[in-house]
Amino acid sequence: MSSFSGRSIISLRDMSVSELWRIVEASGEVKSGKHPGLLSGLGVASLFFEPSTRTRLSFESAVLKGGGTVFGFADPGSSSQKKGESFADSVRTVTGYCDAMIIRHPVEGAARMASELSSVPVINAGDGSNQHPTQTFLDLFTIFESVGRLEGLCVGLMGDLKYGRTVHSLAHAMALFGARMVFISPSSLAMPPHVLTELAESGISFRVVSSPEEAQDSEMDVLYVTRIQKERFGDPQEYESVAHSYRVTRETVAVLGDSIKIMHPLPRVDEIAEEVDSLPNAIYFRQAHNGIPTRQALLGLVTGGIS
Repeated sequence: MSSFSGRSIISLRDMSVSELWRIVEASGEVKSGKHPGLLSGLGVASLFFEPSTRTRLSFESAVLKGGGTVFGFADPGSSSQKKGESFADSVRTVTGYCDAMIIRHPVEGAARMASELSSVPVINAGDGSNQHPTQTFLDLFTIFESVGRLEGLCVGLMGDLKYGRTVHSLAHAMALFGARMVFISPSSLAMPPHVLTELAESGISFRVVSSPEEAQDSEMDVLYVTRIQKERFGDPQEYESVAHSYRVTRETVAVLGDSIKIMHPLPRVDEIAEEVDSLPNAIYFRQAHNGIPTRQALLGLVTGGIS
């Protein structure tokens, strides 16, 4: 029996290095055509209490390609939440309709709460500014596929490091693989102090800089760019003060080195110039497409379709 079977996937903090490796390996297996029909006969509930395009559609595609069925909602306004039903009651009800549940919610801890109420595996598709584990799984798979290894890399994380749940999860995961890290952001959107403290206590080397050019001597293998997330700001003026802080261009890539891989969880606003798209360094659309085999593999692992 797999250590994943019947298990909820809520946070990177619940996972070991060997388990992360198994997800990366299983993603490669699915992408190569192994495990056809691994979700055949299964029903997966997709409950998105927060807007999403890539995550929701790649999960739905993963289920359908795996032979399963998917149902749910992409807008809480179309659910019984609009009638006043509590989140807990929604979860308790839907758990009886499905074999696995995917949840995105704007409140940190919502996915953990759902996993404690559900009788089927719950997969966290993002909760507030906390964690986005499935994004990290596809990020790890993309890095491994593109660079050839996960151990001992130098990874730059740039943009909204304060509210960006993708970078919080990725920083934790890359630390498990002994990565050096470079954090590039405005001071008001810096990586939270508790993350830096945790990395320092784990012996992870990192630098904090305010522009990618300041990091050109770091020999980065990957530059992971994030947008400044307007929806996370309570004060519009605060957002405007940092919006459009960075823009990766061909010149930026040339400064950082020909071998660096440019990643982005998308959606992109203007933080990566479209002229970069045609460079071999740009792997963010491959990254987005890798969401399908990665999420299909994860669903297969938690429902028993992959051992």
